[in-house]
Amino acid sequence: MIKFIEAIFQNLSTWGLPVLMLILGIVEFSFGLYKKHWNTNEKILDLVCYTIPRVVVRPLVTYFALKFLPYALPGLKDAFTWVPFWWGFLILCVADDLTQYWYHRLHHEVPFLWRFHRTHHSAPYMGMAMASRQNVIYTMFFSQTYLTTALVYLGLGYPALFVKGIKSIITTLAHSSIPWDKPFYEKKWLHPVAWVLERTISTPATHHAHHADSNDDGIGHYKGNFGNMFFLWDVIFGTGLITRQYPKAYGIKHYQQEEWYAQFLWPILKSKKEGSELSANGPMVKEDDAAVPATTEETTSKIAVSSELKLT
Repeated sequence: MIKFIEAIFQNLSTWGLPVLMLILGIVEFSFGLYKKHWNTNEKILDLVCYTIPRVVVRPLVTYFALKFLPYALPGLKDAFTWVPFWWGFLILCVADDLTQYWYHRLHHEVPFLWRFHRTHHSAPYMGMAMASRQNVIYTMFFSQTYLTTALVYLGLGYPALFVKGIKSIITTLAHSSIPWDKPFYEKKWLHPVAWVLERTISTPATHHAHHADSNDDGIGHYKGNFGNMFFLWDVIFGTGLITRQYPKAYGIKHYQQEEWYAQFLWPILKSKKEGSELSANGPMVKEDDAAVPATTEETTSKIAVSSELKLT
């Protein structure tokens, strides 16, 4: 068993991550953690969003980017092979996740961009099945795909694959319905570890708050907590809220169960649900959607107050 677990982590970039997700997914279903929210429409949407980007979109983007780069950056192929592995790892961690933080944040702040990211927030549940749930346009212009491809071309391929594996684990577990971070909050002797952990990486408590259907309970924070691998960016830019609690409800309050194809392919295909943001003449952003973040001063204050209360 130990050798099998080691093999999973040694092969994260190939078969390891899917197997890990399968194992954790079985655990989620075994405990009924989706609570009957996973109907046929949601199942198809989650499955399509997981497979198509991995099998079609990202491979094609990577292929054509690698064909284009010799013309855009002539003579620079493998130019950074001299960089030590761990320096390359650090460079990629910062470059990859920081650009994703802003890419993600802009899709909440700019009304025009919101509908390209809305699919990820429509799920009325949390779980690994919806971790990859994104509109195809959002996936096609995903900044990290282009950045990682360019760095691989420049000679940082091994660090890039390693970062991708680590990041996939962290983001997948942050979306999981299994509150693996809870013991860190319940046991007082682990509070110092929790304090560092929740300010460094995304955890279920901090990322679930981002997927809450409301900001009114002091726990949900869909107008912040934008970090993917690192929550550190939310601390630095004042968009974080740490409460060590989990929202009672997820998704979008006025979710109309839009057809899976509309959520995945909007605006190529539109929803038939009247009044939906994804319909032909639907509004750009409905009231209470995650379009306008809280102010920097407000969120910075919330981090300090919420953490202080939980540590006492």
